[in-house]
Amino acid sequence: MAKQAAEILLNEKKSETIADLVRRMLVLLGEDPEREGLHKTPERFEKALKFLTSGYHMNADQILNGATFSVCYDEMVVVKDIEFFSLCEHHLLPFFGKCHVAYLPSKKVIGLSKVARLVNMFARRLQIQERLTSQIAQAIQDKISPEGVGVIIEARHLCMQMRGVEKQHGQAVTSAMLGAFRNSKQTRDEFLSLVRTRRG
Repeated sequence: MAKQAAEILLNEKKSETIADLVRRMLVLLGEDPEREGLHKTPERFEKALKFLTSGYHMNADQILNGATFSVCYDEMVVVKDIEFFSLCEHHLLPFFGKCHVAYLPSKKVIGLSKVARLVNMFARRLQIQERLTSQIAQAIQDKISPEGVGVIIEARHLCMQMRGVEKQHGQAVTSAMLGAFRNSKQTRDEFLSLVRTRRG
C-alpha cells in the first residue's frame, strides 16, 4: 500500500526534483534560496542525499559478486571497526559509528572487503540502528549459511546530540546474534572479547 502511494505521488509530480523541494523548504524556513551562499545548495543537497541513500539501488548479490569461497575453515572470522554513516529515518539526521561483524563458517567464507561493502549498502538507506544491525546479520546468514553470525554496532546519533536531550557523548550499542552466537555463551564471549581488544 505504501509503495503504491509513493508511486502515485511520483507520477503526479514527476517533473519536480528533490532540488525543487529543497528550494521550497528554504523559503518556508525564512531563507532566500537565491542568495549567493544558497544559490546552488538545493542541487548540492540532492546530489548528497542520492549518494547517502544509494543503498536502495544495491542488493547483496551485486555486492558479493561471486566473492564467496569454499574453504575448510571452522574458526571465527571477525571484521571489526568498520566505519559507517547512515541517516536516521525519524529526523533525517546522521548517525555514525563502527560495526563489528563475525561469523563461524560452515562451508563458505566471504571476501573480507565484501563484509564492509554489505555494511555500507544497508547503512546508505534511511535507517534505525536496530534494523541496520539485523539486516547485516541476516544477509550474511542468507548468503553463506554459516554456523552463526554476530553483529555489534556502536553509534552516535545527531538527533540525540544536536536536538532533544542534547547529550553529546551518548552512544547507542545494538547487537544481532544468530545461530551459534545466540546459542553458545562461549562463542558470544569470544566475539565480545575480540571486539573489545583495541590496537595499542
